[in-house]
Parts: sequence; structure tokens; C-alpha cells
Amino acid sequence: MPQHQTPVAARPLDRRRFLTLGLTGTAATAAAATAALAAPDAADAATRTAVTTSTTTPTKLLAADEFDGPAGSAPNSAIWRFDTGAGGWGNQELETYTDSRRNSALNGSGQLAITAIREPDGTFTSARLKTEGTFTAQYGRVEARIKIPRGQGIWPAFWMLGADIGQVGWPACGEIDVMENVGYEPTIVHATVHGPGYSGANGLSAACTNPTGAAFADDFHVFGVDWRPDSITWLVDGVEHGTVTRADVGTNPWVFDKPFFVVLNVAVGGTWPGSPDATTRFPQQMLVDWVRVWQLG
Repeated sequence: MPQHQTPVAARPLDRRRFLTLGLTGTAATAAAATAALAAPDAADAATRTAVTTSTTTPTKLLAADEFDGPAGSAPNSAIWRFDTGAGGWGNQELETYTDSRRNSALNGSGQLAITAIREPDGTFTSARLKTEGTFTAQYGRVEARIKIPRGQGIWPAFWMLGADIGQVGWPACGEIDVMENVGYEPTIVHATVHGPGYSGANGLSAACTNPTGAAFADDFHVFGVDWRPDSITWLVDGVEHGTVTRADVGTNPWVFDKPFFVVLNVAVGGTWPGSPDATTRFPQQMLVDWVRVWQLG
């Protein structure tokens, strides 16, 4: 998971439409898609391209989940699977992840809601969704429009793991953290890569402070990564805020030339954010408006 966690492998993106192309790189083409699946409308796609201020431009939408569907319904099971259980997840986290609609459901307004709850007995539940076994990407722009939750001890994240984690473990599989926020830093989001020799607290990171001075939880923001064979560049609202290159890992392996799957979760507590306190209000909810994967020009 996000910084300082060893992810757990093999535990038991209508707008419900997702172009699952079996991506293996930017050479993947729309011909691999199922013809019946629709892409986001042209006006929306044009707007997303127009607002970017990065030096690279997404040229073709390869995959998307826009989370349309009735309120209370489950996220698309052809795309999203669940990590479930407790045990701290390598970070001394406090939540138990479930596959309950109380913790993850479409909200009827075109968004996925991931909800962290303080249960009557004082324990915490939340959800962690992943595309492991259903969808992977390799290179391109991977981004999501998210309104994060807030509060001391709340830890939302949008990230990716190497699809070979079950064979090689972590950090050899590689990890790309597109967005993490810890509640005590409401105006800052973090992005990190982890691999052999640069994992956990030694991950290669970039932080982004909201230029407006507002808390990121006050509104939706687009968090993304431009991923190429020799570099990974992070963006917030289309503006680049950090890059890591193959040269930056030195003699350590660059483990980002293979398929990765997507993860969305809200953790509660842990070694980095600390525990909730009297100021933390529950439930806390992360709203995901869409997840999209683009080919880069």
C-alpha cells in the first residue's frame, strides 16, 4: 500500500463502462476493445485534454470506469475486486477492510463512494478495491478524479502495484503511489515509487501543496501519473509536480516496465497518519468520479 506498507497479495475501472483492453503498453489499440463498450462522450474527453498543462498530451482513451449506476449498487465486479481483513496491513492500520456496500458503493450521482466507518464497538471498517486479475496497464497516463476525505488519522490513496506481486513479492513487484494524503496535512498530497532498495520510508517521493491554500478535501481534484519506460511524472489537476527517472534509482532495479493493477482505498490510522482523535469525524468518505487510462502522445 502507500508508503510504509507491505501490500498483501492474493487475498480472499456505468457510466458502468470500462474499456478493458488488456493493455501491454502504449502500442495497445482500440481494436482490442469490445465494440459494444462506450467511451466517455467526446465533449468530456476534449475538456480533459484541453485543461492539462503538462508537457505531454493524452491522445487516446484506452480504458475508463465512470461509476454510473443506481445508488447503493456494487462497483462493477468485472473490474473491481476487494482486499478484505485486518491485521494492520504492514502499517499498524486500524481498519478492517470489507466488501460490504456500507463501505463501498455507487452513490447514484456517477461516483464510487469508499466509506470509513467507526463501528458501535469503536472499531473501524473501510474498503480497498483493486483491479488485480481483471485489468492491468503498462505506460500511459493513469488518472482519477477524486474528492478525498479529511481528518486526523484518515489516509486515502490511489495507487498501483506490479501484477507479479504474487510471484515476486513486495517491493520487487514495484509500487506507484499516484496520490496519498494523511489527515494532518490537509493541503498536501504525496506521490511515491517503491522498488528494491528504495521502498518504505526510502521510497522516491514528490509532494504537492494545493496552490489555492485550500484543503484537498474541499473539492474534487484530478490525480494522475504519466508513465513512460524511463520515467514516471506525477500530476495534480494536469500540472506536473514531480518526476522520477530510471537514473534516479541508481544501481537498484527499475521495476516499472511491466503491467500494474490499480488500487483505491481509505485506511484509518497507521504509523504515518497516526490514529484518529477527538477531532476526527466519522463516517469519512472518498468519492471517485472516474478512473481513466490514456495513451500518451
